[in-house]
Amino acid sequence: MIEFKAQDASSAEFRLALESLRGADIREELIIEEISAPPNLATNAIAFSASIAAPAVEDVSTDLGTGRFVLLWEPKEQEGWASRFRVICFAKSPLETNIGADESISDVSWAWLTEALENRSAEFTAEAGTTTRIISSGYGALAVQSDHAELEMRASWSPVNTDVASHLEAWQDLVCIMSGFPHLPVGVSKLTMRARP
Repeated sequence: MIEFKAQDASSAEFRLALESLRGADIREELIIEEISAPPNLATNAIAFSASIAAPAVEDVSTDLGTGRFVLLWEPKEQEGWASRFRVICFAKSPLETNIGADESISDVSWAWLTEALENRSAEFTAEAGTTTRIISSGYGALAVQSDHAELEMRASWSPVNTDVASHLEAWQDLVCIMSGFPHLPVGVSKLTMRARP
């Protein structure tokens, strides 16, 4: 269960959404913490950060990914939102350089997000986002560093009701997938081989 500070001064509809968030599943690979929501974006807002709990799963070799999730609410539907709610999220993870050089990874990563939302049965509309691939090479005093790559996604979409736990869960799935963890359907656990005695 996710923990966060009470927002007693929030609207009744936003408080219903917060109650939904309290019931969200937390992936064992992640550490989820409440952070300060960006100021002046909406009448009501709550934000969370995610980081990979290393070593989260011993048999998965992964670089550490991070993410942020912000839920916004306005009393009147905003232009472009098609809802009184809006989710803004960010996810970033290092990549193997050859994968970062592949232009199709941008399309693949967007598909990871939309599939995560669909797999979690999150009802949404007005989705938008960008993906950015960064490949870095060192020179001069940094020439000894090997090339490395990162993938970043910034996305937003509008939940259509107060059942927002599934949106937080889908964002967690995105952070984990980008960080190299298996993309498993909801309720399915990864099987691991045990050494024979």
